[in-house]
Amino acid sequence: MNKAMLTVGIILLSLMALGVINVIQNYTTGQELDYYLLKETTEAALEDAVDLSYYREQSVIRMDKEKFAESFLKRFARSVDDRRYYQISFYDVNEIPPKVSVEVKSATSKTFYESDIDITTRLDMIIESNNKKDVLAEQLVSDIRAN
Repeated sequence: MNKAMLTVGIILLSLMALGVINVIQNYTTGQELDYYLLKETTEAALEDAVDLSYYREQSVIRMDKEKFAESFLKRFARSVDDRRYYQISFYDVNEIPPKVSVEVKSATSKTFYESDIDITTRLDMIIESNNKKDVLAEQLVSDIRAN
């Protein structure tokens, strides 16, 4: 009887450990997938939103806010997992220089007592260019040298 109860206890303990490992694996995998999905989607949407006509005229990189949001949502919706709910928030969208701050909240498919485990992923991204001239900075430097 003693060995039978010990065996049952070991089996129950191992089942609980497998459950905990499964939940942790689901959380970390979900967080990693959300990060890379957010990163790739934001990069592509930023590239789509760059205003090339403004760049040709002013030599300054600028993006269109509405075009970024539209492109981001379309790309994100095409790539998400259907079994999870997502909440997308745009915190900071600057047109010049092109900078965005995006936060995605999602819930894992595993639940405890009818409540989900929330995953929050936040990403800040800016477009920089090393090859282009900054007209304002060059003018400032030339004014300083003239004085």
